[in-house]
Amino acid sequence: MITPQEKNNKLKKTLKLKADLYIKREDKHPLGSHKGRSLPIMVAYHIKSGWRNFVISSSGNAAIAAAQSIKKYNKKTKNKLTLTIFIGKKIDLEKKKIIKKLLDKNIFLKQTNNPKQQAFQMEKNKMAKNLRQSTDNSSLIGYEQLAKELATIKNLSAVFIPTSSGTTAEGLYRGFKKLKINPQIHIVQTDACHPLADAMEQKIRPTVKTLSLASAIVDKIAHRTKTVTEAAKKSRGNAWVVNNKEIKEALKIYKKTNQKDSPSPNSILSLAGLIQADHKKWPLGETIVCLFTGK
Repeated sequence: MITPQEKNNKLKKTLKLKADLYIKREDKHPLGSHKGRSLPIMVAYHIKSGWRNFVISSSGNAAIAAAQSIKKYNKKTKNKLTLTIFIGKKIDLEKKKIIKKLLDKNIFLKQTNNPKQQAFQMEKNKMAKNLRQSTDNSSLIGYEQLAKELATIKNLSAVFIPTSSGTTAEGLYRGFKKLKINPQIHIVQTDACHPLADAMEQKIRPTVKTLSLASAIVDKIAHRTKTVTEAAKKSRGNAWVVNNKEIKEALKIYKKTNQKDSPSPNSILSLAGLIQADHKKWPLGETIVCLFTGK
């Protein structure tokens, strides 16, 4: 068991849920977030193909996990790997500080207006392998281990997942399928970024200009739209779109029952999605998990 999965009876009682409620603490992963499931496996996979130089564009968590993966590998070998990290101008300042602490002579940071394009160009020029979870299926493998951990929860019936590219949701669905279980997959996005939710419900919602408190939800291209929406539908799950007011309210409710704990808005997004689903009387079954993904 890499991360804790905590049964939260106080929160269940506060929300007046009939189902049992667990919080899966991926924010306590050794590499800082759920991205720590996929990035080490992606790096190892591409090393086998001969890559030694890597690049990543990130809103924070993926870069942190990638940098720690590279540092860990480099401690074991003389033939060092390199990592170039591209971040945008609006990156969360706390995450930027964490990334800067991870820099060394093999890990570099560049802040730019177009981080994704910069990373694409490096790969196009064959300078580095782009660690892009949204299009690289090696990223799905790590989430199968997460599925195995969640599957140990008795009568698991629904999982709420803060969702940007949808890689976690797709990886979990694949992992559950291998285990021959089919809990509901619920993807939760923000009113600032919701292409997967739009595709799920086949309607285009208005997108607010205000930045979401859940700043890690940024993928507006959504390459995994087909596979992620299929996963949600085939598991009898759904997609939910949450605004800043709902995120604040969910955090307020959580802190009433867990005063010493302060999860990030990116993590609390899953709880906000659950609250929305419960208000709409979605049949969630016996045991619900909210995934707290990271900072």
